[in-house]
Amino acid sequence: MTHYFVRSLSGETLLSRIDSLCDVLENSVAGGASVSFMHPLSREKSLTFWSGVAASVGRGERIVLVAEDAAGEIVGTVQVVLDQPENQPHRADVAKLLVHEKARRQGLARRLMDALESEARAQGKTVLVLDTATGSGAETFYLQCGWQRVGEIPRYALMPDGNVTATTFFYKFL
Repeated sequence: MTHYFVRSLSGETLLSRIDSLCDVLENSVAGGASVSFMHPLSREKSLTFWSGVAASVGRGERIVLVAEDAAGEIVGTVQVVLDQPENQPHRADVAKLLVHEKARRQGLARRLMDALESEARAQGKTVLVLDTATGSGAETFYLQCGWQRVGEIPRYALMPDGNVTATTFFYKFL
């Protein structure tokens, strides 16, 4: 059984591990994950995305958690976006839950989400929100994790292959 270590990354550390994060993102998009990118996802777009995330972490706007295997390789990640409008200081958004295909079906997504909820609580957040492609395995996963389904918007986004998909919105009280 493989052991994984979950931790948060500073913006500086994120930049030093950017290639591993790009690998996880690109693998997820190639596997059909609806996470804002189209397939094929170029390394340049991945690098630009993670560079922006690192800057956001540096400004204290978000927390990036990663799961590393015993060799220290990043095989999963999730983000909690703390920076919200003035009238929503108690809320945060969950973004980019990604697990590399070689580390799936081992409870890693659940460990990342549990760690994310702990980080959000530590930041004084009491309401989390997220969205995912309707009918996806992710939708079922969030329901199993105790998230409450709000509803869906038809034809909301494109899947990585270009097909249109509905998006389901969820919330969870901490």
